[in-house]
Amino acid sequence: MALLLKKRVILIELEQDSSNPPVLQYGTEATITGADAVLVSDLAIVPQSSDVVSRDLIRPYLGASEQLLANTKVECTFSVELAGSGTAGTAPRYGKALQACGLNESITDEDNYAGAPSGNDTVTYTPISANFPSVTIHYNIDGVRHRVKGARGTVELAAEVGQIPKLNFSMIGIYIDPAKFTLPTVTYGDQDEPLIFKNGNTTAFELLSFAGSLQSINFDLGNELVYQELVGGTQQVLLIDRQSTGTVSIEAPKPGTGTGEKDYFELALVDNTLGNLKFTHGKTAGNRVQFLSSRVDIGDVNYGDIDGIASLEIPYTCIPSSNGNDEFSLIYT
Repeated sequence: MALLLKKRVILIELEQDSSNPPVLQYGTEATITGADAVLVSDLAIVPQSSDVVSRDLIRPYLGASEQLLANTKVECTFSVELAGSGTAGTAPRYGKALQACGLNESITDEDNYAGAPSGNDTVTYTPISANFPSVTIHYNIDGVRHRVKGARGTVELAAEVGQIPKLNFSMIGIYIDPAKFTLPTVTYGDQDEPLIFKNGNTTAFELLSFAGSLQSINFDLGNELVYQELVGGTQQVLLIDRQSTGTVSIEAPKPGTGTGEKDYFELALVDNTLGNLKFTHGKTAGNRVQFLSSRVDIGDVNYGDIDGIASLEIPYTCIPSSNGNDEFSLIYT
């Protein structure tokens, strides 16, 4: 019987015990229910991703050698709309995937970050460098279930005027044999309706303290992941480094220090000088998301084209301070 690609679902749950506070349990398959379903787009899975080892035998005739598979893992990619849960102080459903990308989730009842909207409960994601969470993923395609445990990943934020801004996830996990399993009854929640990235919905943009006219912004968390199966060891996905970078596209200002002027070309050549990058997307409590960094280093600036108008394409890198783990924040209010 044919499997219908339209009939797919992905469910995600953290691998941790039920204690308070919970203790991380890497590679221990989490209990999955229909309430763990995440609304996604661009969903794809590589159910078996292996290193291929050829025997390369020498024989007195032509033909291929047997291929052996090693280090079999699962790769899964998906996108979620950049929107809050709908309730201030409640994490979005996809927050579990953010944690599995090496981000700490902190829920507070007051604003601890300068520039963020005040007077609301806040869910904040910041980078960490140890004790990384992991998730179990169930991917069901019309009655065939692929289970993935010990999954970790990386994420990219992509926002462009006139489009729905998205978080694009790339996850790697430990392979488990797929099996027939009825499509679960799911309950979607904690993912509010998205807003188009445009003037009015998106506010408070600044790059190096200049409130330019923004066309697009991309941010790549830049995690480096390694899948490992050592003899005598355990199967595991290791997060071994993070290099967070991105690109901003704005209408080109004239260089200078006057009103509406900014010389990004000069600033790119100034060493050891960091500045800010921020924007807020959303208008109502429970569905506002802010990206915030005070430690941005810009690279070589180039010209682009926005509807026949000159733009600047400005690459940047987020640099942690000597305290570490403070190069950016993703804040939901």
